[in-house]
Amino acid sequence: MQKVAAEAGHPLEAFGFVQQGLEFTVNRIHGEDDTDAEPTASRHVSGEQLCHGLRDFAVQQYGLLARTVLSRWNIESCEDFGNIVFAMVNAQILAKTEDDSVAEFCDVFDFDDAFQETLTLSETS
Repeated sequence: MQKVAAEAGHPLEAFGFVQQGLEFTVNRIHGEDDTDAEPTASRHVSGEQLCHGLRDFAVQQYGLLARTVLSRWNIESCEDFGNIVFAMVNAQILAKTEDDSVAEFCDVFDFDDAFQETLTLSETS
């Protein structure tokens, strides 16, 4: 995994974050993993869903520092999330469907706006 991270230009921590955030997002959308569930049940999420889930996971994990932490990992846009995901797909760490592409991660939201909303919401709470 370290080699994959180095080639993608993001630290290993960013890859761990995306893996944990993917699990967070899948569980949010499809519910907790039920070992008794039908084994063919899809737990797939789209690039757009994953971007929103990773944003929320970052805020949950790092609070007001979420944007700063992501920036330290060279994650400045949703496209960076996609690049990390597809680096893991290419290394066969994650699987994709035929319809999945890195383009799904393009322009999902503006990072500065998305994390500014978090700051505004937390200040009014």
